[in-house]
Amino acid sequence: MQNYDVIIVGAGSMGMAAGYYLAKQGMRTLMIDAFDPPHTMGSHHGDTRIIRHAYGEGKQYVPLALRAQQLWSELEQACGIPIFAKTGVLNAGPLNCPFLNEIRVSAEQYSLPLEVLNADEVMQRWPGINLPTDYYGCLEPTSGVLYSENGIRAYRELALSSGATLLTNTPVTQLEPAGNGFIVHTESTSYHGDKVLLSAGAWNGSLLDSLGLSIPLTPTRKTVAWFGADENQYSADGFPAFIVRLHDSMFYGFPSFDGSGVKIGRHDGGHAIDPDKLERTFGTYLSDEGDVRSFLETYMPGAAGPLRQGKVCIYTMTPDEHFVIDRHPEHPQLVFAAGFSGHGFKFASAIGEATSQLLVEGSSSLDLSVFSWKRFSCPS
Repeated sequence: MQNYDVIIVGAGSMGMAAGYYLAKQGMRTLMIDAFDPPHTMGSHHGDTRIIRHAYGEGKQYVPLALRAQQLWSELEQACGIPIFAKTGVLNAGPLNCPFLNEIRVSAEQYSLPLEVLNADEVMQRWPGINLPTDYYGCLEPTSGVLYSENGIRAYRELALSSGATLLTNTPVTQLEPAGNGFIVHTESTSYHGDKVLLSAGAWNGSLLDSLGLSIPLTPTRKTVAWFGADENQYSADGFPAFIVRLHDSMFYGFPSFDGSGVKIGRHDGGHAIDPDKLERTFGTYLSDEGDVRSFLETYMPGAAGPLRQGKVCIYTMTPDEHFVIDRHPEHPQLVFAAGFSGHGFKFASAIGEATSQLLVEGSSSLDLSVFSWKRFSCPS
């Protein structure tokens, strides 16, 4: 049986980044993925992801976001392909919106650049946006957009050139504790790892369950769509990525890159699914197009043109929508990264680095304590 220092189960967003940082340190690293990353079966496809620094989900994310931005920049320099576009990110919502309040608090605490604009100022700067008079916006001028699939391609290339091994189209069937390590079983072969990183996205829950650790992870069907748009108003040359908190829903989107149209998705909602039985046809539900088109017709009418394309992906949700990054309590040689709840990709570079540190050094340079699984084990 082949032995490795670390086996990574799930070489998508976080796993591929971790594979590079482990191999770079000389660790004998095996990455195993059920598909061939980047692929369309998980949570990283669809071309683009927003990266924000002042963070509405909680100021505890800011150090992770800033480290991630630094590492994405280093990756772009190392691989020579586009990874980041500084479009700015506009967050908008009602005057009493807690999400926007937290953005302002985190920006102040970490001295991040942030422009606060009333509704009229937002609409004057970007005539393609219509906001109610009781809404306002927070613009992060130094944030922007990550090319998600490029990021995974780059980490893959660097990991392999640093000595890592990658097995694609190879589902893991069982994780078996073996002394101070693990045996990782696939359909055809088994491998021994002194340590394991479990970063299998929507499939994390079943693998953790098999090891006696039940964490509330809910794989959820989500969709994004691209619409024909007025390029004079919505081109990436002048229009930011955006997040709009309505009173009962939340939408996010991207400017038109090279005439591709405005990309938009609804962050809340979705259908809980078994990832092995996911209905991957866009348009299966009327809401696939209906929700986002209705938003555009109301708030960005110049971007509510013909549907260009739609795609289906997966969020893996936790009850509090915060991540779970920790060690298995009975098998500390296994680290897992799970439950990224639809806002994890931007952090993949930093989480890859942090989990590699946990595996090699026993601790991370970033404080990951807020992501402990133990918060779900305490009585409410």
